[in-house]
Amino acid sequence: MVNLEIDLCGIRLKNPLILASGILGLKGGLLKRVALCGAGAVTTKSVGVRKNPGYKTPNIIEPYPGIVLNAMGLPNPGYKSLGKEIKIVKESGVPVIASVYGSNAHEFVEAAEGMEKAGADMIELNVSCPHPLRKGKLIGQDSVETAEVTRRVKENVKIPVIVKLSPSVTDIQEIAEAAINAGADALSAINTIKALYIDIDRGGPILSNKVGGMSGIALKPIALRCVAEIAIKARKMGVDIPIIGIGGIFSGRDAIEMMMAGANAVGIGTAVLHYGPEVFGKVLSEIKNIMEQRRFTRIEEVTGLALGEIEACNF
Repeated sequence: MVNLEIDLCGIRLKNPLILASGILGLKGGLLKRVALCGAGAVTTKSVGVRKNPGYKTPNIIEPYPGIVLNAMGLPNPGYKSLGKEIKIVKESGVPVIASVYGSNAHEFVEAAEGMEKAGADMIELNVSCPHPLRKGKLIGQDSVETAEVTRRVKENVKIPVIVKLSPSVTDIQEIAEAAINAGADALSAINTIKALYIDIDRGGPILSNKVGGMSGIALKPIALRCVAEIAIKARKMGVDIPIIGIGGIFSGRDAIEMMMAGANAVGIGTAVLHYGPEVFGKVLSEIKNIMEQRRFTRIEEVTGLALGEIEACNF
C-alpha cells in the first residue's frame, strides 16, 4: 500500500499536492472545489493590506502550449475581505495557506496577522513576485530584506511561515539561508520568471505591463535546479526544513522528479488552467502508480533521492 500523507510544518496533509498561489485563489467556493478534487492543501492568491486593481488587460497570454506569461499586477481585494472565503474553504477539511505580500515588513506583518485571524493554517510570504510595488530589487532578491520580513512576521504570528523564493537571483542558496536563519518554517520555490513576448504585427509587447512572469512546462528544469540547490544548502546547514517545489508540474512523473530533487510537497499552478481542478486527481493517480511500480510506500522514501548525485557536481 502507498501512503501519500505528509507532515508539513506539523500540519497533516492527505497528500503532497498543493494548489499554488495565483490560481483560483480568491473565492472560497473555487478553492473548496480544488480541495474536493484532491489537493492536499490550497494556497490563496496573494493579498495585501489594501485593495489593488492590478494591471489592465491584456494581462495573461499563452504564447506556446503549456507556457503562460502573466502580468496581473497582484489584483486583490485586500486581506480584510478574505475572512468569509477562508471559512468556506476550511469546510473541506483541507489546510489553507494564505499568501501575503507587501512593499515593506510592516505591510507583510499586517496582512499575515489578518490572515491568521481569518483562520489560515499557514502563511506564505510572497517576497518574489515579479511585479513589485516599488522600484528596484524585489524583497526576495535581497537576503537582508528577506530575513527582515521573515523575522518580523515570525515574531507576530503563531502559525507556520513559508517563504516563497525567486529564481531571478544570483544565488538562491544565499536567500534560502537568510530565510532559514530568520526562522522560516518552510520554503517554496520557485515563483515565475520575468519574461517578454513581442507581437510582430503590432511591433510591441502584447502584455499591457510589457513584461510578465512566465510559468508552465518550460519552468520545470529551472525549478528542479533551484529546489535541489535549496535542499543541499539546508543539508549543509544541518537543517531539516520542508520545501514546496513549484514550476511546470503537469504529471505524476513531474511531481516525482520534484520530490527526488528535494521537495517534500509539490505546488501545481498552470496545469490547473489547462485541465481544471481535476488535474489533482490525475497527478495523484500517476504518483501512486509510479510509487507502486518502484515499490515505494511513503513520500519520504522519494524526497531527496537524487540529491546525492546532484550534490556531487558541486554547484
